[in-house]
Amino acid sequence: MYLNVHSYYSMRYGALPPKRLAELAVASGVTALALTDINTVSGVFEFVKACRKAEIRPVVGVEFRNHLEVVYVCLARNPDGFAEINQHLSGGLLTGRAFPWRAPVFQHAYVIYPLHRLNQLGELAEHERVGVSSSEISQLWRYRRKLKPQQVVILQPMTYATKREFNYHKLLRAIAHNCLLSKLGEHETVREKAYWLTPDQLETVFRDWPDLIRNTRNLLATCSFEFDFTTFKNRKLYTPSKEDDMALLRKLADDGLRDRYAKGDLVRARQRVETELTIIAQLDFSAYFLITRDIIIHAHSRGYHHVGRGSGANSVVAYCLGISDVDPVELDLYFERFINPSRKSPPDFDIDFSWDERSEIIDYIFKKWGRHHVCLMANYVTFQEKAAYRELGKVFGLPKPEIDALVANPAAFAEGTYTQYIVRYAPELEEFPNYLSIHAGGILISEQPLYYYTALQMPPKGFPLGQFDMYVAEDIGFAKWDILSQRGLGHIKEAVELVRENRQMTIDIHCIQAFKQDEKIRRQLQSHETMGCFYIESPAMRQLIWKLGCADYPTLVAASSIIRPGVASSGMMSEYIRRHHNPDNYVPVHPKMQELMQDTYGLMIYQEDVLKVAHQFAGLPMADADLLRRAMSGKSRSKDEFARIVESFFRNCKALGYAQNVTDEVWRQMVSFAGYSFSKAHSASYAVESYQSLFLKTYFPLEFAVAVINNFGGFYRTEFYVHEARRWGARIEAPDIHHSRYRTRIEGTTIWLGLVHVKGLEKNVAQELLRQRSQQPFTDLEDFTRRVPAGLEQLIILIRVGAFRSFGATKKELLWMAHALVNRYGQHEAVMDLFEWPDVRWTLPALWQDELEDAYDEIELLGFPLRSPFELLAGEVRGIRARELFQYEGRTVCLTGYLITYKRITARNGKPMAFGYFMDVEGHYFDTTHFPAVFEQYPFRGPGMYRIEGKVVVEFGFPSLEARCLEKLPVKPDPRGASTPGGSE
Repeated sequence: MYLNVHSYYSMRYGALPPKRLAELAVASGVTALALTDINTVSGVFEFVKACRKAEIRPVVGVEFRNHLEVVYVCLARNPDGFAEINQHLSGGLLTGRAFPWRAPVFQHAYVIYPLHRLNQLGELAEHERVGVSSSEISQLWRYRRKLKPQQVVILQPMTYATKREFNYHKLLRAIAHNCLLSKLGEHETVREKAYWLTPDQLETVFRDWPDLIRNTRNLLATCSFEFDFTTFKNRKLYTPSKEDDMALLRKLADDGLRDRYAKGDLVRARQRVETELTIIAQLDFSAYFLITRDIIIHAHSRGYHHVGRGSGANSVVAYCLGISDVDPVELDLYFERFINPSRKSPPDFDIDFSWDERSEIIDYIFKKWGRHHVCLMANYVTFQEKAAYRELGKVFGLPKPEIDALVANPAAFAEGTYTQYIVRYAPELEEFPNYLSIHAGGILISEQPLYYYTALQMPPKGFPLGQFDMYVAEDIGFAKWDILSQRGLGHIKEAVELVRENRQMTIDIHCIQAFKQDEKIRRQLQSHETMGCFYIESPAMRQLIWKLGCADYPTLVAASSIIRPGVASSGMMSEYIRRHHNPDNYVPVHPKMQELMQDTYGLMIYQEDVLKVAHQFAGLPMADADLLRRAMSGKSRSKDEFARIVESFFRNCKALGYAQNVTDEVWRQMVSFAGYSFSKAHSASYAVESYQSLFLKTYFPLEFAVAVINNFGGFYRTEFYVHEARRWGARIEAPDIHHSRYRTRIEGTTIWLGLVHVKGLEKNVAQELLRQRSQQPFTDLEDFTRRVPAGLEQLIILIRVGAFRSFGATKKELLWMAHALVNRYGQHEAVMDLFEWPDVRWTLPALWQDELEDAYDEIELLGFPLRSPFELLAGEVRGIRARELFQYEGRTVCLTGYLITYKRITARNGKPMAFGYFMDVEGHYFDTTHFPAVFEQYPFRGPGMYRIEGKVVVEFGFPSLEARCLEKLPVKPDPRGASTPGGSE
């Protein structure tokens, strides 16, 4: 008799998790239960699994609402009915239109209308019913002549079961309306009677209407939702048949095998390919590989670059198909990390494209496989990370400072008038879904229309979004594609194009094997000259490369993993460096650990190592080992299952005779890093892209620098990529109306900064400037003002940045002319004159100009000066140079540095400290460490130049300065009396 039940997936409304609904049903003796969340089916599969476990028959449907008004409730009689309901729900959610007041004529679903809507309906169809709640019984008499006895059912809404859950409901409604709890009634009447009633209570309420009880039971008995969680739901075929799919996959793998391993270990690679193809055929994954390759082929046909990464890079077949550029044979990657018969959850390919190409790739996938079969994957945003405290603070009307303090330390507010309620309810709301967002890159391609699994809605991105997340997708048998974007690929793509334009050369950026063997690239990596290179340009990564003496691909793969927070915080990063330099001088925690991880000196540094240790060290089955890895990396929701595997881990280790301290240490290493570690294939993929960047930086440093600047991506500000280009021999020119384009460009060794970098310059002015210039060059400022609709403010910006310097007049002369010309043209529509006007020439007195003014104009309009910032220093540059640090190891020295960036962290004693990264007067970089006491006494004071005094420390050949004093230095003031950016405070 439960036809209208809400879970907490009725977001900001429902108060009951699906598991709780199943528990209530068991406690009440209910054998069948219908879930009808409001305008969503997000909770359906979690509900179905919970009901099956509790031996409850699940029924699924939707409560359709237009804003707050219930339109009707629909119940699926079977999976086809679920698809009908989802298609109807999608129609409203995709278009944003209100749901019609009369539902479609469903073949496999029931429609139940609220009693008060009966007068608007006319004759009811076979599949239509009218529902009556406990509060509407008194009104039923007036409608008895319009209804046939079998057309009325009990429609008792159930949203909570206890007073506490009712409070959840009220708080969620206040959050939804962004109003005070005391004002909630003005926005929506909270339905206090929507509580859980037992069957006996329902029968008592409706005892005078036995037909309703019988009708409700009969309707519920005709509904079921049989669903197979074990079968693969993705598109099953790429060609017309499974046999053709496998034959095509084998041919493509063989072709790629000959190409990829022409000079490599062909015999071993062929054995791996055969093994993988057998498993792929066994698990019906051939179409998944072929569809992925199809996406890559389309991208390459458009000139797009990609990186195949993640666990998919463990596959030799993927390598042979060109999906990934990581050679699994070379790195002995673990194919079972990607696909194995014991793995319960399906794998996925992660494919990166440039940030400006991803949308076109997604559009192609939707058009290729059909709008009813493709969707973006959702992500439930819960009230985690203290969001519940913040939202409830607003509901109870707390001022912002008090909310901030509450979020920082909830325990300190437990006794407050309202905060006691916040502290009580917030932790329990943290797991509640708050709203539906979009997964970072997940896309599903379904064999059946997606309506058999979900409704679709339209997010701002413009592509349909399903209503379940990656965990549900895995549970029901979907392998997703992660179509991701990153700016590093934009750097590579544009650099290749610039090389072709500037040097008339065509390069193959996918010759990874050649790059790995290239001596110049090896020296570039070893010298830690990596600024601009994807993933290896940060100060921390540069330090690690330096300390490792990293000069080859395998070491870079390891570095890409040990830089992660978990590995570093567990102490394994520093231990790895020590063992790397002394590979024969350490004692492993256990000989078995040494045997399992010979390549990493007996240390766990990859996600695969969790699999190895759990399976081969602790003797867990492969399926449990994979579940343990997933749980540790935050990809599993089952806490009970995790607890079971942990218990098995320690029990097995004891049975195998390991000492308790050995087991504890192995477990500590696993737990401390697993949540942040990469898979080895993931690290290898990043290393491949790093090598592509290194190749470009080594052989084409100026084109590479321009590409990084144009993609506005990287660890540093644009200023430092400009500085890097200058280090490598470029002549940097400020934006110029005759030479610059909208984006930065290179001509020989001259880099012309683009108009896009000029702060305050309107895009339409820049575009019209370029259009007019393409028709005819500008002769002088007057010609420019006639042809380009730039008002006085825009003209002043262009003059001050130096864009008119080719006209031979000073900035102050040009400013005089600009005021006169704009005043002359009035509204200044930039309409061409019918007749030529005689040129007007002004005679101006000599105007005083200080070259320092240009630097301050550049700082204001570009964000940085085009000359060395040290030329702005008020005093002299004191101290040693960065290149001399080695000579002063263990001694206290003084350096003058220009701050590039700094990273603030929390020390082990809980106090803040920082790592600094500076540039010296010669353009060399150096690092500083600021321990808590120094950081507190001498904090960083914004961008600018600093004098740092400290002790020189050299660790594994890497020099840094352990700061003892930090002083921000004054700079020369602006001669015009303006403020001094980056000056002393």
